[in-house]
Amino acid sequence: MRYYDSAKRCLVYEEESRSNPDFWDEHWAKDDWNEIENKGKKDRFVSKITQKFLTPSHSLKILEGGCGKGQYVYSLDCCGYDAYGIDFAKNTVAKVNQKFPHLNIKFGDIRQMDFPDNFFDAYWSLGVIEHFFEGYLEILEEMNRILKPGGYAFVTFPYMSPLRKLRAKLGRFPKFQKERLDISKFFQFALDARCVQKDFSKKGFEMVYKRSFDGIKGLKDELDDFPFSQKIFKEIYYSNNFFIKIIKYAIHFSLAPVCGHIILMVFRKK
Repeated sequence: MRYYDSAKRCLVYEEESRSNPDFWDEHWAKDDWNEIENKGKKDRFVSKITQKFLTPSHSLKILEGGCGKGQYVYSLDCCGYDAYGIDFAKNTVAKVNQKFPHLNIKFGDIRQMDFPDNFFDAYWSLGVIEHFFEGYLEILEEMNRILKPGGYAFVTFPYMSPLRKLRAKLGRFPKFQKERLDISKFFQFALDARCVQKDFSKKGFEMVYKRSFDGIKGLKDELDDFPFSQKIFKEIYYSNNFFIKIIKYAIHFSLAPVCGHIILMVFRKK
């Protein structure tokens, strides 16, 4: 189910699962652990974006907060950075430590970490801040504490694209009523990018880059008023056909500014 929270200008996604470390341990356990190394080596997102702002060097410390299986920590390590990872799914972290003992990945809570102040040159947050029902301000506070002045925060999250904002104005989403929800369940929020930018600005960050992604998923998710069109885009989205993949790639980027599902925002700590 999805609801629109007009006060926070965001979409609220409610699922049946419970939000706790066990949920994430089960989630990550579904993957083939032998593929993590390959995924890390093939990464063309985190490594390339990072290199736009920071030339690879073993003297540069980069943390991924909420690193899951650690494939992006692996990718950053391969690029030549001093890469770290932290996650609160204890069993998953134990498996990563066993599989990749050379990676600096530890168990912990991104809202309260034991790293020193001004320790990191960069911080990656990939689809994490949108999962906290009480909000992400504690994460932001800790991010601000451990980043050096001039350090970068790379943050991705589902967001209120122009299409989603239009549908919200037209009343296409049920109204959010907090008192009717079980907040122990798993939640995800499609956040308002302007609100996120404002919150980071209050903590002394300036936005230096932003880009939306996954236009086809964003469109597919918003076609519930048109079942036939939604079915077509679902087939395109999940297809492994080579030619359809080319079409999908083109749609991903051409439609992203209007109906992207995810946005990347890069902030620099002043």
